[in-house]
Amino acid sequence: MLKPVDLRMYGLLLRPWGERDLPAIRRGLADPEFRRWNTRNMPSPDEEGAREFLESRTDGWQRGEMASFAITDAATGTVLGHVGAGLLDFDTHRSGRVGYWVLPEARGRGVASRALDAMSRWAFKDLDLYRLELGHAIGNDASCAVAERCHYRHEGDLRGAMFDIGGVPRDIHVHGRLAIDPAPRLAGAATGAW
Repeated sequence: MLKPVDLRMYGLLLRPWGERDLPAIRRGLADPEFRRWNTRNMPSPDEEGAREFLESRTDGWQRGEMASFAITDAATGTVLGHVGAGLLDFDTHRSGRVGYWVLPEARGRGVASRALDAMSRWAFKDLDLYRLELGHAIGNDASCAVAERCHYRHEGDLRGAMFDIGGVPRDIHVHGRLAIDPAPRLAGAATGAW
């Protein structure tokens, strides 16, 4: 089991998802930009899909395989999006794979970058991971920019490595960040408590 935690940094509160978040989850899953860039194994954008998303994130913490957070505004508590690390390997490779999405009204404000960096710092420090990997469909320039701002280096492309929601194979960019890589200097204070 992985103990769920709250992370405060950059004016954000990253906290585990809960029942109260089902409307925000449903909005996220239904967002056309989210659906454009995601894989066919994403839950459906309805109440059942939102519950499936929530249950899989809760189970991920319990199994010790995933750390998944609702990104919220630390001052208001408003849900802004999601950030998480999955495929966690604490022994052999000390690695994980990260992902994120941001609700439409929160885009363009650095939310994804701040949340990804906060979670990455926590994963390196508190989970003792050494490598975090990020993959996104080629053409998703916004996600690529988030990766680069957070010092996830572009390491190459994988041909036909994901199938989008429509079942079409897509190539992906692979980015990686190591615990020894310098942390980015993002806008806002990089101090926080968790």
